Amino acid sequence: MSDRQTEAEMIEACKQGDREAFRDLFEAHKDRVYTIAFHYSGNEAMARDVSQQVFLKLFTTINQFREDSHFTTWLYRIVANACTDEHRKRRRFVPFSPEVEVRYMTEQGSQERRFHRREVAESVHGAISELTPKLRLPILLKYVEGLSYDEIAQALDLSIGTISSRLNRGHKILARKLGHLRGEFVAGE
Repeated sequence: MSDRQTEAEMIEACKQGDREAFRDLFEAHKDRVYTIAFHYSGNEAMARDVSQQVFLKLFTTINQFREDSHFTTWLYRIVANACTDEHRKRRRFVPFSPEVEVRYMTEQGSQERRFHRREVAESVHGAISELTPKLRLPILLKYVEGLSYDEIAQALDLSIGTISSRLNRGHKILARKLGHLRGEFVAGE
């Protein structure tokens, strides 16, 4: 997206068939789409497939964007639907990858401390991968993408109450599975 062109102008240009504007829109959002798909699936090939499906869908349906919500919310809905569709197609539970780079892994500290943090991160990733897709997606949108409950509800086309309930159930399951980690950082630091 150029400095002179706002996202709204870019979307309008896409609606008019401007391929350069679509390329700019793709560049502005490709990493975000891939990240959600990868966190959902834990599989690079599936994440690439889902990303490709999302942008193909976006290209063919951009005229349906009514601007009554934020563009990213509409885009998250397309990503969520594509992830769910791909999961149904494959009919198997794809594990969440512990190899995802964790932000705090680059912090300074002893080798032992970094190793301990990596083990904790792998435990968290493993627990998230075991959540059902309907619980996993709200958790990812909340904690990976930083969306609010309202934004998650809009992206998944669910009520805020349903999102709250799914996040609550996801938190309880994760707390049960990860309870052994309580106090790990206090003791390990």
